[in-house]
Amino acid sequence: MKKNHETSIGRRTFLKAAAGFMGSTLFGGLPFRAFAQTAALKPADRCFVFVYFSGGWDQLLALDPRDPDIFTPERVAETRILPGYDLINSPSLFPDERPFVPATRPGAARSNITFGPAMSKRLAAHYDLMTVVRGINMTTLAHEEGMRYFITGKRPIGAAARGSSTATEIVGQMVPTQPIPSIAYNVESYNEGYPGSANALKVSKLNDLLLTLSASTTVLDSELEKQLVDFRGQPITCEQAAYGAGGVGTTYATSRGQMQQVLSGKLNEKFTFEKNRAVIDHYGLSATGTTRSGSYDNPSGRAALVATALKEGISQCVSINLVGGLDTHFGSQLTHANNLFAGFDALGKLVDDLRASPHPSGGNFMDHTTILVYSEFARTPLINSTNGRDHHLANSCLLMGAGLKHNKVFGYTGDIAMAPAVVDLKTGAADPNNGTNILPEHIIATVLASAGLDYSITRVEPLKALLAT
Repeated sequence: MKKNHETSIGRRTFLKAAAGFMGSTLFGGLPFRAFAQTAALKPADRCFVFVYFSGGWDQLLALDPRDPDIFTPERVAETRILPGYDLINSPSLFPDERPFVPATRPGAARSNITFGPAMSKRLAAHYDLMTVVRGINMTTLAHEEGMRYFITGKRPIGAAARGSSTATEIVGQMVPTQPIPSIAYNVESYNEGYPGSANALKVSKLNDLLLTLSASTTVLDSELEKQLVDFRGQPITCEQAAYGAGGVGTTYATSRGQMQQVLSGKLNEKFTFEKNRAVIDHYGLSATGTTRSGSYDNPSGRAALVATALKEGISQCVSINLVGGLDTHFGSQLTHANNLFAGFDALGKLVDDLRASPHPSGGNFMDHTTILVYSEFARTPLINSTNGRDHHLANSCLLMGAGLKHNKVFGYTGDIAMAPAVVDLKTGAADPNNGTNILPEHIIATVLASAGLDYSITRVEPLKALLAT
């Protein structure tokens, strides 16, 4: 068949252009039929949130406090621990209470979890949904390695991540029908071995998400782009028709159909918070796109994004860098505490929201949501010569919600220099003879097992004492 040179393009050029277009699509290989069925945006029956506190948090201020009346400056040569709570002068940080006093919740048993002064009372009030794991040995003091270790549950090779992100594992195994199964907000994401449909949509701020989900204002004007669009309807040549027989053309058509579904659903409007008075009021946002402390791209705005993605049935997994400013080595106890508090308070707003929102499958959204809160490592229990803290191996994390036991503390750090404890992994109790360290892979295995998923990629057993029966 004779080619029409005025309307055809070269085979290599066409393939390159089409592949580039499809590689830039957000939804990987999600079948169009499955995608089309999500037009009603039904929330996932099981949701996951991975919350990253960037920079290495001070656990004395948060999940692993010490009594300052016992760990005094006079005993520091013996204990190698100095809480330093007297260096924090902020009315928002437990002004009238000792920081090691547990929270209470009306109608619930007293908390078994103690919190430091940077823990928001709003979040602490949800202790009955929490488990705190203490004494996690990060085996690294490097920011990138510690972060990637917690994201994947696999020790990096040097600084290079190994394996898939836990969110990718979840989406890859569960194959949810939400239109954007996984969102990664200013946090890294990896995919090793799963199809493109398991990839996270990576954004660095709320405007990125809005731009991604909105129709483009740019008019297609190049001949190549016009022909790609035309290819969705009638083939231009016999050669290109062959590409469409289950090959690049079919994939292109599917990708274009997926994006049409997103645009027709106007998903971007779900995240236009200035139009939603309930979101504005609950998260302390303003109707002009700003909050009391800046734009929507702060902890409260990010927490609102997480809630919206889950409740509106847009995503199953959201991984988010909730707060930063924690890599504070120099005279910055108050700054570190205030940054921690901002993150925990925003997380408290998120849990308030999910706990108060009915889920279509019954119960509330927290009954269907598992949350992991982590940082790449902790801070030294001693204050350095510049009145700050440095990097420390022994870490903690917070687990909340579905599939887990609650109001528990698992593991501990020692009362000398807060060393990672050697524990019986079945109970969390000290076992100096036959025990082992808690590692990030134990946490990731526990998260996967909490939803009945395959955790064999971690090569360890989950912390079964933390799994709901």
